Amino acid sequence: MRIRRSKLDTDEKFRGYKASKKRYFYGLKIHLMVTQDGQPVECFLTHGGFGDVDAFKYYTYELPDGSIIYADKAYHDYEIEDLLKEVDHIELIPIRKKHSKRALSPEVSFVQHYYRKMVETAGSLIEQWLPKSIHAVTSQGFELKVALFVIAYSLNSYLNL
Repeated sequence: MRIRRSKLDTDEKFRGYKASKKRYFYGLKIHLMVTQDGQPVECFLTHGGFGDVDAFKYYTYELPDGSIIYADKAYHDYEIEDLLKEVDHIELIPIRKKHSKRALSPEVSFVQHYYRKMVETAGSLIEQWLPKSIHAVTSQGFELKVALFVIAYSLNSYLNL
């Protein structure tokens, strides 16, 4: 952890864990919802220590009826899943853990992993747009700059369709 290099957001709640790299980080997480083409629909930032299941409650879900949301393993909340289906007619299908109560068929699991790559690709493309370091005096300025990079990526990908 290079915490001593961090000038903003040095509180312990900003320390998170990136499972894919098996290491801790200090900062913010971006939560994305994208279309099947990789176009961002909704995004927001949370501090690094904020859990994905907790962040899942902050999406607005302004989606058409009959939409399907594919999510990763971190977004396994049966209550939200049932509520979305009942109220908004939106089907939430997170990647299930091994011993899940609601196991999915192999066909659905294959489609999940295919569309899940769209989110990962959108995240890595946004990351490519970001400079190696972002100069910001305040945490609000840093968050604004990150949000503007997401908007710029979204506009660029929309214009290139």
